[in-house]
Amino acid sequence: MLYWLTAMSDGGDFFNLFRYITFRAGGAFFTSLLFGFFFGVPLINVLRRKQGKGQPIREDGPETHIAKAGTPTMGGLLIVGALLVSTLLWARLDNGFVWLVLFVTMSFGLIGFADDYAKVSKQNTAGVPSKVRLALGLLIAAIAGYWATQLHPVDLAGQLAVPVFKDVLLNLGILFVPFAIIVIVGAANAVNLTDGLDGLAIMPVMIASGALGIIAYFVGRVDFTASLGLHYVPGTGELLVFVAGLIGGGLGFLWYNAPPAAVFMGDTGSLALGGALGAIAVASKHEIVLAIVGGLFVVEALSVIIQVLYFKATGRRVFLMAPIHHHYEKKGWAEPQIVIRFWIVSLILAVIGLATLKVR
Repeated sequence: MLYWLTAMSDGGDFFNLFRYITFRAGGAFFTSLLFGFFFGVPLINVLRRKQGKGQPIREDGPETHIAKAGTPTMGGLLIVGALLVSTLLWARLDNGFVWLVLFVTMSFGLIGFADDYAKVSKQNTAGVPSKVRLALGLLIAAIAGYWATQLHPVDLAGQLAVPVFKDVLLNLGILFVPFAIIVIVGAANAVNLTDGLDGLAIMPVMIASGALGIIAYFVGRVDFTASLGLHYVPGTGELLVFVAGLIGGGLGFLWYNAPPAAVFMGDTGSLALGGALGAIAVASKHEIVLAIVGGLFVVEALSVIIQVLYFKATGRRVFLMAPIHHHYEKKGWAEPQIVIRFWIVSLILAVIGLATLKVR
């Protein structure tokens, strides 16, 4: 919205700053951060009053989680709210990629909100039936996948880009939409599975989104794509503003989610943020890189899949408990120890992902 102030610029004054994505990204970051600090305590107080007993705790979960009983959930509203306000204020609203990513984020956030509401109102961990959640997620991702093909340049539409090798494009054709569905729905659910300890999910989300935001900015600039061996996708640079808002909102939330958490993100936040990561990757043609920078989420999801399949086949477990962060809890690792070490892993993976951008 504030981009329209450039109409008042003569090219050499203050209003000219709003032409620059980096300036508006900084504005989005601080707007989102201040939103989190300003509305954090009031939101937590409202959630605490409305939810009473807070988020239900799994009876088969680690014993240390019993102490978390009574902690309110739906804290993702703080992140999503900050992200929405900052993006609408600072991003160019004539950019299709911005609306695509906002659509996915808010839609998955609504699914998560409904799930959280069902859990706290019924005081059980069932929530919205998984088939309903999956069906809605598939529909949203299908719309986003098709939308992305309409926004991509003709020579890239329906193509899968391979990291490092710019000349390698896999023509998926009509299969690109199903592929995009897997990426977006997979990312949303992987982040959801990771959100099991105080502060565990939000920092890796910020790290992965930061890496993807940098990539989207580079991909959206023809001069950078030439030197970095990337495919030029005009318009994706604006997603840096969205990502800056996400990071600012994430930090504001982490202020209250740091151990011991005053509020949980809930599915409201985890599904929304995971969907956002998948949508940014699809928009910027870096779906494979998402699997690298978001490798922690991949491992968390795979640990659940492996555990379920192996248990059904043999009646035994590979991990003491899945997702894998609970395995380390069962082994005696302290919660902050697990969280910080997982943050370190996420940062390493983000650097590896960024290393796929080759400088000529």
